Amino acid sequence: MQWYFVAALLTILTSSQISAWVSPFSLPFVFCHFQGILTTLSQSNGGYKYDYATVPFLAEVFKLLVSSVLLWKECRASPSPRMTVEWKSIRLFPIPSVIYLIHNNVQFATLTYVDTSTYQIMGNMKIITTAILFRMFLKKKLSNLQWIAIILLAVGTTTSQVKGCGEVTCDSLFSAPIQGYMLGILSACLSALAGVYTEYLMKKNNDSLYWQNVQLYTFGAIFNMVKLLLDDFRGGFENGPWWQRLLNGYSITTWMVVLNLGTTGLLVSWLMKYADNIVKVYSTSMAMLLTMILSAYLFNFKPTVQLFLGIIICMVSLHMYFAPPSTLVDLPVTASTTDVSVDKTGS
Repeated sequence: MQWYFVAALLTILTSSQISAWVSPFSLPFVFCHFQGILTTLSQSNGGYKYDYATVPFLAEVFKLLVSSVLLWKECRASPSPRMTVEWKSIRLFPIPSVIYLIHNNVQFATLTYVDTSTYQIMGNMKIITTAILFRMFLKKKLSNLQWIAIILLAVGTTTSQVKGCGEVTCDSLFSAPIQGYMLGILSACLSALAGVYTEYLMKKNNDSLYWQNVQLYTFGAIFNMVKLLLDDFRGGFENGPWWQRLLNGYSITTWMVVLNLGTTGLLVSWLMKYADNIVKVYSTSMAMLLTMILSAYLFNFKPTVQLFLGIIICMVSLHMYFAPPSTLVDLPVTASTTDVSVDKTGS
């Protein structure tokens, strides 16, 4: 399976998923002012009949079940897949969940200092921080053109999110307390760190992708379950324990949200194993733009000039990063040795 096919599929699926929560090994990206298309369609009278906090948990369980079945089928084949079962290796897999847990709390802290629009714009810093950590920790060299392309991607996604300068967004963007900006930078670094560390886990040995997924999603499900239990304690079990209301209010659309979120997580793990974080960043950034475009047709969103400019900049960035350098720069034609000798003879 080619990585660009998986990336394109990830872009399409991500454009319809929710961004209101951040789940371990799901995509913690905020898509402008829009909730995911499927999630919006799953609402009833502007609200949710189901407990939306249960969706990430069920998505983790779905990914765990799919990975377990695929691992079982792989184990029945010959030769058997490689699986590292030493504790010193397994103990590394909860770390991304811990990072995402910290990231969640930093997100809430950031939103106490800045408004939602400012936070969403600041969130684009994770594009840059991902590239920096990708270079530092994974030792992946990027060309000057690729660095420029990544900066353009951040500029393009930010441009598409900025409202007209006469509106509140431009004023609030530069009037937040310094604590808000510092927490925003920390949030971007944590998001990038979780992605880069996950890629490191997936590529540190030749273990089966499905075995690695089983480890990731087991801890992901445990952390989500603990979160549901803590929410019950904070609420004094007013609505009963979470397992009693797990599927309350679920509809076909809600199950589509769960399957969508789970499928995108599986695609991300494949990209982490066989591609890299930069491909994921481009996929999710393009998904944000696709969400905006689709929302214009589905939810009567009025496209802005900034949106079109952002799309153009992101398309240029995409071409700059992945196109061969020879197609981007006209290299000077050097005279051959034969030409030089002929020229000397003639003179």
